[in-house]
Amino acid sequence: MEYRTLGRTGLKVSAIALGCEGFMNRTAAAVRADFDFALGNGINFLDLYASNPELRSNIGAALAGRREKFVIQGHLCSVWEAGQYLRTRDPQKTLAAFEDLLARLGTDYLEIGMIHYVDAEADLRKVLDGPVLRLAQKLKSEGRIRHIGMSSHNPVVARMAAETGAIDVLMFSVNPCYDLLPPSDDADKLWAGESYARSLHNIDPERQRLYEFCEREGVAVDVMKAYGGGDLLSDADSPFGRPMTPVQCLEYALTRPGVAAVMAGCRSRAEMQAALAWCTAPAAERDYTQALAGLDRFSWEGHCMYCGHCAPCTAGIDIAAVNKYYNLARAQDEVPETVREHYRVLPHHASECIACGRCEKNCPFGVDIVGHMRRAAAKFGY
Repeated sequence: MEYRTLGRTGLKVSAIALGCEGFMNRTAAAVRADFDFALGNGINFLDLYASNPELRSNIGAALAGRREKFVIQGHLCSVWEAGQYLRTRDPQKTLAAFEDLLARLGTDYLEIGMIHYVDAEADLRKVLDGPVLRLAQKLKSEGRIRHIGMSSHNPVVARMAAETGAIDVLMFSVNPCYDLLPPSDDADKLWAGESYARSLHNIDPERQRLYEFCEREGVAVDVMKAYGGGDLLSDADSPFGRPMTPVQCLEYALTRPGVAAVMAGCRSRAEMQAALAWCTAPAAERDYTQALAGLDRFSWEGHCMYCGHCAPCTAGIDIAAVNKYYNLARAQDEVPETVREHYRVLPHHASECIACGRCEKNCPFGVDIVGHMRRAAAKFGY
């Protein structure tokens, strides 16, 4: 298992993590067995948004005696009413549901208290300027949540939240299909077939800005919807007209700037194993470019996807890393200290490029790599 630092929280989390909705309608024994399997394979990070009491209790039973082995991300504003899940912004209902969550999980704190499902700007204003954020901050001051997060499908809203400085962790929907689409407060558009009917070119700039801001500022991203609700794995439903594998989807998400982990929603042991296969998969199996390049309606032409096909560099430069740090720095008047330090410790720098062009012949997306190296060298000074 690969472990990553969850942004400025400092927490070390498994890159493959558990989205727990898939444990619904399972016996307590079955949930415990799957947690045994997850822990045995190095998973230490879980997300629980669901408010279903039985599910919460079953996960609490699975955590019994080993709470300290897991980093728990639990959602605020997700409540259970009249036998079903409901999202709320009512602080009393939110607090009651939070108390219920702690009791059923058998713990007195959560590492991440995730403000649940904020996609519209008006809703974000209501959360930030109203009692929900104040409640989250109070719970943090009491030590009952250690860090505040927020979940969203809208990159503009997510970045606005991150820019306040109040949010340490973003749960965000990341996959190559969604990355093509412009921002919207209607999450259903991410699933709509008509959204992919036209020609789409390159990652949406708002999504790119979000990922780069999070990387620069230490706001961690943990990923939901890496499989696009399963559509990307389906020959019939994939907008690309061909399926991706779970490993390819995970590799794509885990190579975006700012991303620490993917919450894999696993409904069976087989699905958990399919996600864990990323940990040992060779580069050829992780390669997602074969599913993206060369399709008439979809193009990432000229855009570095950090896929690593440019390697090996004749001069030993980690081209994907240089491109990432350059992209993180280019929107700033000054190079952020963290980005400058990450660039400094690279064993080889952009100025060492000999312009042989070998990398450009290998790039499936037609990136002007030599030009990127020149611009990076000018930006960083070497």
